[in-house]
Parts: sequence; structure tokens; C-alpha cells
Amino acid sequence: QVQLVESGGGLVQPGGSLRLSCAVSGMTLYMYPIGWYRQVPGNQRELVALFASGASPNYVDSVKGRFTISRDNAKNTMYLQMNSLEPEDTAVYYCHAHIRGTQYWGQGTQVTVSS
Repeated sequence: QVQLVESGGGLVQPGGSLRLSCAVSGMTLYMYPIGWYRQVPGNQRELVALFASGASPNYVDSVKGRFTISRDNAKNTMYLQMNSLEPEDTAVYYCHAHIRGTQYWGQGTQVTVSS
């Protein structure tokens, strides 16, 4: 059974950094599309960064140059390094995988950017 477990969220001041982790079990990390989404209450869930079928990851424009998605295949863990955080980055961040037509989500981790 596929399980995605996020960690690393918290409260950070504007300009600060956080690193989110997504521990994956029940699937091989590099074989399927996997990425990070975020959601603010009242809004739709938004794609933040994604490892799709190509070699290079994709990012939403608002985080380009600030966020970096990476993965450690040996640990079966995906990361999101978030730098230069802004209040607009405040959201619940979710790990997501798409395997043979089925979508899997983690439970989410709250990121709050505030002074």
C-alpha cells in the first residue's frame, strides 16, 4: 500500500527557510510522477513542484528560484527546500504521487510565514 508522510512544516519569518520531507513507502520513488502541492483554505490545491516524466523538475512561477525539489532514491524520500519564504507561501503542503491512474496524497504539513 502506498503511503506518503510529510514532515518539516512550521512557523518561519519572512525571508527564512524550511525543508519539507516526504517519506514514501509502497512505491519506488523515481518510477512515477511525484511532487508537492499546497492549499490555502477556500482555494483550490495548487501544484508547487513536480518530478514528471522528464529529467528536470517543474515549478509554479511564483516559487521559481526560491524552492528546490529533490529526491533521495536510496531513502525513498522527496524534499522541498524553501528559501526566501514570503507570507504568500503560507499554506498546507501536500506530497502527491500518481501511479497508474490513482492519486495518492499525504496528510499535509502546515507552513506559516509570518513575523
